[in-house]
Amino acid sequence: MRHLALLMIFALAPLVGAQTTETPAEETPLNDTASTETLKARSPLHPLVQMQTSMGDIVLELDAEKAPISTLNFIQYVDDGFYKGTIFHRVIPNFMIQGGGLEPDHTQKREGLRPPIKNEWRNGLKNKRGTIAMARTNVADSATAQFFINVTDNPFLDQPNDGAAYAVFGKVVKGMETVDKIRSVETRPGGENSIPVQTVLIRDAKLISEFDREAAKKLTEAAR
Repeated sequence: MRHLALLMIFALAPLVGAQTTETPAEETPLNDTASTETLKARSPLHPLVQMQTSMGDIVLELDAEKAPISTLNFIQYVDDGFYKGTIFHRVIPNFMIQGGGLEPDHTQKREGLRPPIKNEWRNGLKNKRGTIAMARTNVADSATAQFFINVTDNPFLDQPNDGAAYAVFGKVVKGMETVDKIRSVETRPGGENSIPVQTVLIRDAKLISEFDREAAKKLTEAAR
């Protein structure tokens, strides 16, 4: 289906193919037993976003200290309600799950889409299991709304390709079992473009902790 070329992660198909034979890496330390209230006590430059999906909830901790541009961009889409009703449209079980840009009929969501952002791939955050990163085309600074969650350690995504690597801007701190449910769904045959047979819906995404927007904006200006 042609929509898979829209905001895919990749001119990296050969490397992606190589990843599918690897044994999944050990899980990045997460705290799935922590209460949401405990998680909320973290730094206001590390805001929490709760993503409600048709397969369960995922709580993301974003890093506005190391990735202020990507964090502010993601939070703005959350504030706008952009992700509500979008889907996880691409699932590769020992690589990543990707979503945030397509409607349930697999057409691109255009209303509310904002201009691309600068790629923050040099921020020191790595594409490890449980991290969230920005999806893009083969143009370095082309990320808009789509994101992916790594389900294994993917160090090859930390290496420059087309002039840049893939910018991590946060991690899953609660709900990794939901991520693993999504990675395990049946997909249609299609090589690297694996489409879930069942619709995996993002019902809503909302900010659930304090967030120092002004400090994040200052960091963003310094990062441009």
